[in-house]
Amino acid sequence: MKLRYPGGWILVLLGCGALSGCGLAGTATGTAAGAAAEAQQARDAKQTEAQVEQKLQDAQQAAAAQRAAAEQDSR
Repeated sequence: MKLRYPGGWILVLLGCGALSGCGLAGTATGTAAGAAAEAQQARDAKQTEAQVEQKLQDAQQAAAAQRAAAEQDSR
């Protein structure tokens, strides 16, 4: 390919570099956003797990209290 301008190749390379740089910046931004979303999902999952464990403990305590009351009534 023959360019009419002496510095034409430099302009082509700079143009390609600028366009590829934008893509890389977009990829980096997308990656950072994806990582932030994954971190938020992990925090949400831990919070949900803690809530489920608390409800399980509450149910176990209620069942134990009910058994104790039933034993007292049977005596």
